Amino acid sequence: MKQIPIAIVGLNFGRHIVDQLLEEPARKYFQITAVCDLDKAKAEAMGKRLKCKVYTDLDALLADREIPAIGLYTGPGGRAGLLRRIIRAGKDVMTTKPFELDPQAALDVLREAWRSKRILHLNSPAPLIPSDLKQIALWRDEFNLGRPVGARADVWANYREKADGSWYDNPKLCPVAPIFRLGIYLINDLVRFFGEPRAVQVFHSRLFTERPTPDNAQLGIHFKNGGLVNIFSSFCIDDLQYYRNTLTLNFERGTVYRNPGPSPCDWKSLDLVMVTNRQGKPLVRHKKIATPPSGSYQWDVFHRAIRGARLPDATTPEEIVAGLKIIATMARAEKSGKTEKV
Repeated sequence: MKQIPIAIVGLNFGRHIVDQLLEEPARKYFQITAVCDLDKAKAEAMGKRLKCKVYTDLDALLADREIPAIGLYTGPGGRAGLLRRIIRAGKDVMTTKPFELDPQAALDVLREAWRSKRILHLNSPAPLIPSDLKQIALWRDEFNLGRPVGARADVWANYREKADGSWYDNPKLCPVAPIFRLGIYLINDLVRFFGEPRAVQVFHSRLFTERPTPDNAQLGIHFKNGGLVNIFSSFCIDDLQYYRNTLTLNFERGTVYRNPGPSPCDWKSLDLVMVTNRQGKPLVRHKKIATPPSGSYQWDVFHRAIRGARLPDATTPEEIVAGLKIIATMARAEKSGKTEKV
């Protein structure tokens, strides 16, 4: 399979993407041929490591006709403007969550990419529904579980961060940090099942962090279908059960569990369990899903799309923006301390 040349823009978080693209399976699809960062020393150091071109100016990179694809990993504030410059330069782009702080700006650039036939993907929500969420949808339909009623979702890690002047320190650019940085995956997963949100409430605290933004948070979402969702996200828990994105999803006639209980921490698979009532007895189904799970970068799909493949049932701009509306409302709720309507 012929690799597509790609440039990585933004090497703070982008350094993790570099590592990913140097390993299988991503390495099969893309070759890093340039890096770009405003920090010249950082860009040159990465360029030396990769033996690739180095840029400190985005426009200069976009003028390089040998690079058809860009990985954009700058902060989310104003990202839509950068994405517009990239697609108008005739290049396809992979970026990351959260897509943008401004839902309308995000919708506008996503629609422009679609109209101009440029590929614009991100990891969450991914362009194609991930295998774990697909299995949940299959169970919902096969066993007639009905509409979603409620959910509890959790994700945590063990950070002890210090202020560094980055956008992580800015409450305007990083509202309710644990939800914005980690819980966003769970928001995007749940929007696929619950649809349009109605209102949002948030609680947060600072336990260990030395940043001015919180490290412990809980988000409540009231959806228009009547569903109630709670998302807990924290940087404060050291139990080696990091980033598991556990989920209890209640339907009218059954419940689905994702990654219930402790994990052996091999990260090679995740567990799904479905329970429903069949003539007064519990009917249980188990399914082990090979990674990558929801939230992973679909490099194979990005490669196929650039090569001209059609993607049936691809995630729509409106589905991407639904999660961003929750984030924008959460930011208002953080300031007001009240329940805010979406």
